[in-house]
Amino acid sequence: MTVRILAACGAGVNSSHQIASAITSEMKKRGYNVKADAVMIKDVNAEMLKKYDIFTPISKTDLDFQTDTAIVPAGPILYRVPSMAKPVYDNVEKVIKEKHLK
Repeated sequence: MTVRILAACGAGVNSSHQIASAITSEMKKRGYNVKADAVMIKDVNAEMLKKYDIFTPISKTDLDFQTDTAIVPAGPILYRVPSMAKPVYDNVEKVIKEKHLK
């Protein structure tokens, strides 16, 4: 099964792509099949999130709608410090396991 991940940042150009790439790479190392997309945070809506298993915004985001999609803030990945990124990766993996997405 492919785990669908949506990364988002302010412009949807740089940080979200870095997050998507890093999560994809790390989850593949951990044995998961993932596909990550990147968008501008302003474009995220309830209908869009229905297509994803995990939402990884650059920071904790207050959405103006309810969602069943798991949310894992992923900004610490951008510091490129392994000890800061590891908790994000661990939380993504925890969601994968809890939702039985493997």
